[in-house]
Amino acid sequence: MMGLTTPVAIATEGEPIDPRVRVGHVHLNVADLERSLQFYCGVLGFGLHGLLGDEAAFLAAGSYHHHLAINTWESRGGLPPPKGSTGLHHVAFVYPTRAALGRALGRLRAAAVQLTGASDHGGTEAIYLRDPDGNGVELYWDRPEKEWPRNPDGSLKIVSNPLDVENLAAEGSSKSPA
Repeated sequence: MMGLTTPVAIATEGEPIDPRVRVGHVHLNVADLERSLQFYCGVLGFGLHGLLGDEAAFLAAGSYHHHLAINTWESRGGLPPPKGSTGLHHVAFVYPTRAALGRALGRLRAAAVQLTGASDHGGTEAIYLRDPDGNGVELYWDRPEKEWPRNPDGSLKIVSNPLDVENLAAEGSSKSPA
């Protein structure tokens, strides 16, 4: 599908998926549980909501049971998948405001975590990085839907423009938490 410029008609069986369906949580295999806890809790700020021995942890933003689970069930001491293999490209976490995303960027900088990318997609602004196991992580915020760019036919216009990371960082340091 790479390089498509027009929508593709895809046949589906029966009714479309209920529009209220959402991603409940993501479960990642990691090589070292403690190292991953330091990253997801220490750097990104997720709360630890439960442990399953020394093999799994359940993390969340706020009081939800878990948004992210990490485990070493089949991956303790393992290596990241090689480039060119299939699997999860990245997990994405949505921040409520641009300022909150800017504060997350500040946490990453304080922990010396390198970004692998930063894009303004029109409807969203996103920063990209890798966790200690090489898993892709996207942190982003959604602009209000009325501001999303549209094609002449009304469909969403997908763009990938450079993000002004310094402006994002400045917004994160100039506003108190919402």
